[in-house]
Amino acid sequence: MFDHSSFDAHEGVHMFHDAASGLRAIVAIHSTARGPAAGGCRMWNYDTGEAMLRDALRLSHGMSYKNAMADIPLGGGKAVIWGNAKTDKSPDLFRAFGRAVESLQGKYITAEDVGIDVADMQIVREETAHVAGLDQGIAASGDPSPITAMGIYLGIRETAKRAFGTDDLNGRTIAVQGVGSVGGHVCEHLAKAGANLIITDIDQVALADVSSRTGARIVTPDEIYDAEADIFSPNALGAIVNEQTLERFRVKAIAGGANNQLIVPEMGELLRRRGILYAPDYVINGGGIINVCAEISGTYSREWVDAKVQTLMETLGGVLDAALETNEPTNHVADRIARQRIGRTD
Repeated sequence: MFDHSSFDAHEGVHMFHDAASGLRAIVAIHSTARGPAAGGCRMWNYDTGEAMLRDALRLSHGMSYKNAMADIPLGGGKAVIWGNAKTDKSPDLFRAFGRAVESLQGKYITAEDVGIDVADMQIVREETAHVAGLDQGIAASGDPSPITAMGIYLGIRETAKRAFGTDDLNGRTIAVQGVGSVGGHVCEHLAKAGANLIITDIDQVALADVSSRTGARIVTPDEIYDAEADIFSPNALGAIVNEQTLERFRVKAIAGGANNQLIVPEMGELLRRRGILYAPDYVINGGGIINVCAEISGTYSREWVDAKVQTLMETLGGVLDAALETNEPTNHVADRIARQRIGRTD
């Protein structure tokens, strides 16, 4: 664990197993320097336990940075459950996960992420109070995906302003990878702004629905990397900027909501050399955790959320400007700011 390439001085990595329900889960807590660690729970059918651990560590690390850049009083953590989200869910499994979260005594606050929905979190809530993203309760905020998507859309405009000299997206072609709960909303915003969309997803039903509402052209998951577009917007899983895809991108910017888009940090420099402006994922996609933070506070205010998202966009713009002025990779600039905000200056 301690020499794992993704460890990065995590405060705690907790593994849970419940034989009765079949629960196999990891809760990774990267930092509580700014407050209790907060981050969603992902359910995914990993190939190996090592892949599961690596995902938990990287996602938790990313949440520390995301929450710091959003300037909210939360640390970074993440939970992953090993299983098929379509066939392995059960009330007993989520109750077992809720007991696991409760055992951490408030050091970690969970919410929904890939493969998990509000209904699942409601079951988790039966066993622990340390859960957010609910649609019931005094400060319930519900699914944070629409707020995440709004922030990504605004972030795409901020990125376009630097890449093209204007944030006007009318007539721009944007290739969107992933049209699920976040990507679908992003597509709606982009279409309303006059953008031409090229979309892909493994969910054919979601693709057809988004295409019918936005006029988007559908391509296969592999073809999206070769799309002739102005901006590539990844809104599915991570590691999509890698040695294989780097040479295929035909865009001037990458801006989307997927976590951990760079397979390794060095990809940021390689994107810069190719003239592709990259919006660091944990900055542009912070709208959802801002929404969750408002719920955690106990007094949800949409006005506060909207103001925080606007401030986050100013932060993103500052990162992009600093990188362009100094010829640094944008992820290096963002990482430096985030680590300062969580008290890590190494």
